[in-house]
Amino acid sequence: MATKVTPSFQKKRVTQIKTDYRTLHTKHVVKQQTTRKSSSTSVSQEQAQATQAMAEPAYTIPAFRQRSADEVEEYQRVSIHVGKGLAAIQEELHRMRVATKTQVDNLAMQREVQDMMTKRVELHEEVRRMPDFLVALRPHTVWEKTPVKLFCTVQGYPRPVVKWYKDGVPIDPPSTPGKYKMENKYGVHSLIISRCIVSDTAEYSAVATNQHGTATSKAKVTVRRPAGGAESCHLGLVPHLTEIHPSKLEVTLLDRFGVSFGVEGGSISLVSTMVVVPDLPNLPPHAQWYRDDKLLKPGKLAEMTVGGGAAKLTLPHLAKDDEGLYTLRIFTKDGTAEHSAYLFVEDAPPSAAGAPGAPMSVKAYDINQDYVLVAWKPPNTTNEPTITGYFVDKCEAGSDTWVQCNDSPVKVCKYPVHGLSVGRTYHFRVRAVNSAGISRPSRKSDKVTALDPTESERLQVIKMGGRQDIVIKDDDLEGYVTIPGEPTGVHASEIFKSYVVLSWKPPSPRGRAPLWYVIEKCLAGTGAWQKINTAVKLHSPRYPVFDLEEGKKYQFRVFSVNMYGSSEASEPTEPIQKVDEQGIERPVGVPSAPGQVMATRNTKSSVFVQWDPPKHTQNLMGYYIDGRAAGSKQWFPCNHKPFKHTRFVVHGLIPGETYVFRVQAVNVYGLSDESQESSPIAVEPALATPSAPFGITMLSCDGSSMTLAWKSPKHCGGSKINNYYIDKRDADTLDWKEVNLSGIKERICTVDNLTAGIFYEFKVQAANMAGVGVPSAPSHPMKCEAWTMAEPGPAYDLGFSEVRSHTLVLLWKAPVYTGASPVSGYLVDMAKKGSTEFVSLTEEAVNHRYLQVSGLEEGESYVFRVRAVNGAGVGRASELSEPVCARALPGTKEIVCGVDEETGDVFLSLEACEISETSKFVWSKNYKPIGDCPRVSASAKGRTSRLTFTNPDKDDLGKYSVVVTDTDGVSSSYTLTEDVLNSMLELSHAIRHPIVPLKHGLNYEILEKGHVRFWVQAVKLSSAASYRFIFNDKEVTSGEGHKISHDVNTGIIQMTVDHFTRDNEGTYTVQIHDGKAKNQSSLVLVGDVFKAALKEAEFQRKEHIRKQGPHFSEYLHFTVTEDCVVMIVCKVANVKKETTFHWFKDDEEIVPEIPPNVMSGSCALPIAQFSRKDHGIYKAVLGDDRGKDTSLFDISGKVFDDIINAIAQIAGSSASDLVLQCTPEGIRLQCYMTYYTEEMKTVWKHRDSKIASSEKMRIGGAAEMAWMQICDPSDKEKGHYSIEISDGVQTHTRTFDLSGQAYTEAYEEYLRLKAAAFAEKNRGRVVGGLPDVVTIMEEKSLSLTCTVWGEPTPEVTWFKNEQEVASTEHTRVTFDGGKFASLVINKVTPEDSGKYSINVRNKYGGEFVEITVSVYRHGESIPEPKLAKTPATTPMPPKSPAPPSKTPTPTPPKSQTPASSMKSPTPASTAASTPVPKSPTPTPKSPTPAPKSPTPPRSVKSPTPPRFMKSPTPPRK
Repeated sequence: MATKVTPSFQKKRVTQIKTDYRTLHTKHVVKQQTTRKSSSTSVSQEQAQATQAMAEPAYTIPAFRQRSADEVEEYQRVSIHVGKGLAAIQEELHRMRVATKTQVDNLAMQREVQDMMTKRVELHEEVRRMPDFLVALRPHTVWEKTPVKLFCTVQGYPRPVVKWYKDGVPIDPPSTPGKYKMENKYGVHSLIISRCIVSDTAEYSAVATNQHGTATSKAKVTVRRPAGGAESCHLGLVPHLTEIHPSKLEVTLLDRFGVSFGVEGGSISLVSTMVVVPDLPNLPPHAQWYRDDKLLKPGKLAEMTVGGGAAKLTLPHLAKDDEGLYTLRIFTKDGTAEHSAYLFVEDAPPSAAGAPGAPMSVKAYDINQDYVLVAWKPPNTTNEPTITGYFVDKCEAGSDTWVQCNDSPVKVCKYPVHGLSVGRTYHFRVRAVNSAGISRPSRKSDKVTALDPTESERLQVIKMGGRQDIVIKDDDLEGYVTIPGEPTGVHASEIFKSYVVLSWKPPSPRGRAPLWYVIEKCLAGTGAWQKINTAVKLHSPRYPVFDLEEGKKYQFRVFSVNMYGSSEASEPTEPIQKVDEQGIERPVGVPSAPGQVMATRNTKSSVFVQWDPPKHTQNLMGYYIDGRAAGSKQWFPCNHKPFKHTRFVVHGLIPGETYVFRVQAVNVYGLSDESQESSPIAVEPALATPSAPFGITMLSCDGSSMTLAWKSPKHCGGSKINNYYIDKRDADTLDWKEVNLSGIKERICTVDNLTAGIFYEFKVQAANMAGVGVPSAPSHPMKCEAWTMAEPGPAYDLGFSEVRSHTLVLLWKAPVYTGASPVSGYLVDMAKKGSTEFVSLTEEAVNHRYLQVSGLEEGESYVFRVRAVNGAGVGRASELSEPVCARALPGTKEIVCGVDEETGDVFLSLEACEISETSKFVWSKNYKPIGDCPRVSASAKGRTSRLTFTNPDKDDLGKYSVVVTDTDGVSSSYTLTEDVLNSMLELSHAIRHPIVPLKHGLNYEILEKGHVRFWVQAVKLSSAASYRFIFNDKEVTSGEGHKISHDVNTGIIQMTVDHFTRDNEGTYTVQIHDGKAKNQSSLVLVGDVFKAALKEAEFQRKEHIRKQGPHFSEYLHFTVTEDCVVMIVCKVANVKKETTFHWFKDDEEIVPEIPPNVMSGSCALPIAQFSRKDHGIYKAVLGDDRGKDTSLFDISGKVFDDIINAIAQIAGSSASDLVLQCTPEGIRLQCYMTYYTEEMKTVWKHRDSKIASSEKMRIGGAAEMAWMQICDPSDKEKGHYSIEISDGVQTHTRTFDLSGQAYTEAYEEYLRLKAAAFAEKNRGRVVGGLPDVVTIMEEKSLSLTCTVWGEPTPEVTWFKNEQEVASTEHTRVTFDGGKFASLVINKVTPEDSGKYSINVRNKYGGEFVEITVSVYRHGESIPEPKLAKTPATTPMPPKSPAPPSKTPTPTPPKSQTPASSMKSPTPASTAASTPVPKSPTPTPKSPTPAPKSPTPPRSVKSPTPPRFMKSPTPPRK
């Protein structure tokens, strides 16, 4: 096709018109924005200016309206619609030319405009045309991995829309990021295919469409692979590419790493995905990582990778040194692309409770031959005791042995380490100390080598003027020197409370012999010098002095010594005094507290904190920021490494929660006092104008008006959106017009006064407290044409609720345009994000506007669409929903059902994981807002909302849901069933009508001296409880002979009778009142029982007189046998045959199988299968007529742990190798041992990683076995498994390699067992609904209906007297929905009596159920039901469970309604039948019910406890 040439005067005219309209449009936007602001909510002047600035950028012509200078038709279209404003344009042109150009240029431009006016009429005839390609596509043949560009030029009016296709399939660039790039510049449409591969060989087509027709241009693209295939490409042979530097790549960052949180000792990865053009595998972009603006280098502590569309930084061994602001900088064609986010690293669990965190940033300074100065940063302390000092450790490089350098903790963050070996390389680390213990060690410092730093200074270089220089030492210039000179410049370089560091300059002349130094000290002014380093040869001009007395001043001098002798003494130092206790002479110290702390809003989970620096900074290292929730006393650290600036963003806060912050300054001396606390602040986003709405769609049109809807802005700006403003324009003009001057509250609006047949564009702005936000992108052109189709319009406002890992609820609104008949239902489709393959979620239209969607993949994103249905058919599909990711919000909680402990009210409650100031809890029932309803009342307090039922009954059953507005989708639902409601009502009744629950009724015991104690124990007593004892109808008070008391902690109420005589025979009663609750308990003490008690009391009185008696020589202790039996052992003395021995646990007597033999001198109580149930206080009582003795042994705490460790030592030694066992649920590894209990410290590991018990990996055990089960195994679970049994001293390990043939065989066995279980689960069966016996009068209709189940759907066959029943008018057989099977007999006759049965069967098996039908005539009495003999059942698979158990029920009397007790999942028949129902069977809640256990045959009755059985009562003590 020939290319048309546009005249030059037309090109200039089009350019000038664009410029003029851009200027006019900018003015209009400013005016429009000013008008709109005046009608919105008033805000501050700064906010208004910010809003105006956001709306004032110059107008940019949209892509679909960009004109090409080569298209004559474009000029024609523009000139037609500019005619009306030509005069105004000429005036504007005249004003601009006067200011910028000469009069001659102005006159020339006017002549050009007049020439264009004369040609406008001639061009009118060519305006409206169907699309036509001026430049068509051409074929291309390219090498593999090279790009190709297809382009074409198309004309037509209205401007055609161009879409690209590959072999007839639309091309979707978002589905393959970086692969395709579509452009439309100046009317030239292009498609760029990056890095072609062989599969890109196809026929590509560009399809141009407007309302007048369609045009297509096609071209073939062939991608060739050179000989040798991919191998030669990797070698760089073909194709030949010019060298591309990383800075020439186009890089666009996509998913970026966010604020991250790690723990010391763990690992973390920061990943940012990107699109690189061209994407060359052997030439990745050049990326750099920074921490706090310091470039990071790859190493063991920082692993960096770039490639595969991602840049990744992995920190495998986290320490607090790694905390900071991380920046990824990638060099691109246009400069650099950067992204930054903060990484927080919190302290690992301390070695002891309350111990401080580890120090950080350990570095070595002032490195000498045998001396180095180590410095570090102190850790933050919030709730821990104050740090009292630090220990410094050293380790030679290549060794793992650490040696502590200081005997007592040093209190400042510096320490001089001396005594190093020359030439050795060292690492250093630091540990903090407080009253609770010692911290974990810090990360070790970089390695340093002990060398003489002055060695290089003693070299001189003599320039010879040639290519070689001469290097000599100072020793060569000094001549032959034997005795060295004295040191100079002796002074104290470090003065601290713990030590003083002396420094000096080496002597000159020095001599060639090895040199060392001797230091002397004396009290200032005394002249009594004494050596202080006699035991060590000091080679470095540094030395720390530790043993100085407080408050005294010292002077120091230094001697140089070598093999020839000693030098003269150096000049003594000035008097030096250490820092005293009060710090009066301290030159420096901890900084003062920071100033005022202010916290302001930042985001929904972070707060911006800033503060004033302290008045006395004193070499600050930085600041620590602490926070706490309002109302709490526990502070938590906001940062774990000193932060250098006076402003900080605290992340990881709970949305909606209120916090208080404080700041401490840090220097080498430690932490300052805390600053004053900030004002409480709620975690909310900072106020700003909302972002742009989007998704403008048309819901209806009548030819003169359009109904529009749109989606809310993604960012509301921190306050509720209260208004929307709409602008419109003709699609062929640039001038926008306001639709509404006053704001619209809803996201739907009808725009009136439109012209039929015209295309319109719309844009929407949202407004909140901060002002009016930026406008949305213009909608696509919409034609004002009346809708007359019979089908309904699109549904709209698709939203989501209850988004979880595998489920969500989709909600939508009904169409505005209903079509020729009302909407009868909706069809819902779903597709993965980026895919065009939609899957229908509804086989039939649903009649409600919500849908529970299940079966989602966790972490996958989905889109949905909804189509309304009416009598005429299926209507237009809705706009696609926003992509939703199947992942629950962090911290999501579900609705809980409970009963108020105070009032007894039944309620539903939800605690939101996030909330904002404007959030509201919206409750719904069956997804319909509840609103004001007398049956329920909603309340909210903080983050929790409660829906309370006024008088709950069956009408309140249903599905309740709640949505928290102005959040990221916090929502939940709860189905209130009849069973749950009944349980709640029972609990409510117990709360409203309380009793004091008793742990033990009134009882008695005989005490020493013959006292008798009457006692009762309540489960719980309050301090306000009251009680009274009654004896023979008379109240007993505390006084002479009676002591009455109670213990609130134990709930015991007791009365002690000092003199128990015959007058105490009778009935004892105690009455208890505790608030609204009350109870009483009685004890009858008469007859033989009383005599026995009286006798025992008298005996105890006599025994008390005796002072001598048996006793324990060794108190109770424990041993463990080889069979893991715990023995509680004691030794006794001064015993005789009559001496008694009793065991007790928690005051309950224990009777061992083998009675204790006190004559043997020792007694033992064996405890087999010891576990936590054996916790308690054990007591041994030894007594005879001379007296008694008692020994107690408390098995809890450390004693319990010691017993468990002793058992673990024996069990671990006896543990067998791991054994593999397959089950239908997965693969189980078992370890047999002498005894196993869950209290033993056992750890299962997979590939050296600890396994936590979960749905995937289940951990448990039995008495002699520990096991770990892998549920639903996959290849990921292959590998090395081990179990570790720790006894506190050593660890016993058993391993198993689950890989290779072992895994293959185990997996095949698991699949076999799983298939067998699946078959049993899915066989056909009758779930419920059939009676055993039916008695019915003739001429009535009989309906036998039951619910059947099976997967796949089973076949159902009815039999009468073992003959198959065919469906006739008299006998109708139905099977509805694969679920409900019915046999209906119309007008039964005596001939219909007989034995009926149903056979339900599928490929996995089935079930055969019988029913006996008896028909009696009019006037006859109802016959007694008789169960027929069980007939021969249909053969069943061997593993199918038996039919459900039924308990026959007698036939009800005639006075009762025969069918009143029938329950069926289908509507009840009107027949007057009298069935004998089975035990009620609930309707299964899921379409695939799985019975928990095989059900016994019908003839088996439910077990009933015999009448003579009674509830057990505790024995009397």
